[in-house]
Amino acid sequence: MTENEISKQIVDAAYKIHTTLGPGLFESVYETVMAHELANRGLKVVRQQAIPVVWENIHLEAGFRADLIVADKVIIEIKSVENLAPVHRKQLLTYLRLTGRKLGLLINFDTELIKDGIARVVNGL
Repeated sequence: MTENEISKQIVDAAYKIHTTLGPGLFESVYETVMAHELANRGLKVVRQQAIPVVWENIHLEAGFRADLIVADKVIIEIKSVENLAPVHRKQLLTYLRLTGRKLGLLINFDTELIKDGIARVVNGL
């Protein structure tokens, strides 16, 4: 599956979750439900994957944790905030660069319409 095919499944799952549960829950709830929904669709999902950061001779085993990594290709950063800040996109782009992945989806479930809460972030795709 390509990154774009995977992202279609992710967006569809986000829509299903948002229309069923609605906005206002904790990010951890959306993360758990999203992982479950994507796994039910036959996609490999890893939650809270530690990603190392290397700088010169310093090696941090868990420089950051990706909320979800789907099919080893797409990183999902889940938020449940009133407004996304510019730093959220920058953060996801940094995750993509550090892991060598090409596509990330920033999903904010605290929106009236989920389509307004999904941002696609690319790294050379």
